[in-house]
Amino acid sequence: MLIWFRYGVILSAVVCLSLLIYLIFKTFSFVTPELNAPPSGSRKKGIFFAFGRGMMPWEKESAKKHLLTYGAGIIYHTGIFAAFLYLFLDLFSVKTSVYFDRIFLVIIASALLCGLGLLFKRSLLKYMRAISTPDDFVSNILVDLFLILSLFHAFGFQIRIFLYAAAVLLFLYIPLGKIRHCFFFFYARILFGSFYGRRGVYPPRQPSSYE
Repeated sequence: MLIWFRYGVILSAVVCLSLLIYLIFKTFSFVTPELNAPPSGSRKKGIFFAFGRGMMPWEKESAKKHLLTYGAGIIYHTGIFAAFLYLFLDLFSVKTSVYFDRIFLVIIASALLCGLGLLFKRSLLKYMRAISTPDDFVSNILVDLFLILSLFHAFGFQIRIFLYAAAVLLFLYIPLGKIRHCFFFFYARILFGSFYGRRGVYPPRQPSSYE
């Protein structure tokens, strides 16, 4: 039966990726205003800024006011990508070293703690509950379940079939809910950096000594 769950993970991952790519191409049909003003900056520099310095908390008004949440989010997302990598290494029977496995354990365990912390924050704080939707809770719970099972499997528990089942659910949900931001993030940052780089807004120019 495990082989069918293995095929299910692969198929659901293909379906997930296909739907995400479809959503990307769908955005091309949106009408965008024509840019008549001549460029006053570099698109390339804007994109580099968007993925580099522009990601730092002091460049984000909301992030610099909530550094703990920002840090937890970074660890959470890093652990999620690590868990996906761990899943596919296991799926295709790629052997890893003990040292490599320990790194996975630390990253996934840290991500799980951060994910649960963010879930409790959303659940317990009144103002967070007020702006949350069911999708916020479902997305967090599905990801945390996937991390828990990944962690147990990494510790040697024989729960591979449950891990694969959780992965199937997660892959099928990603294109439907907010988790798809993990894919759209890169696309959005490219558009963001390209637009504001062209306008010369990013990277910000250093003020001269005469200003």
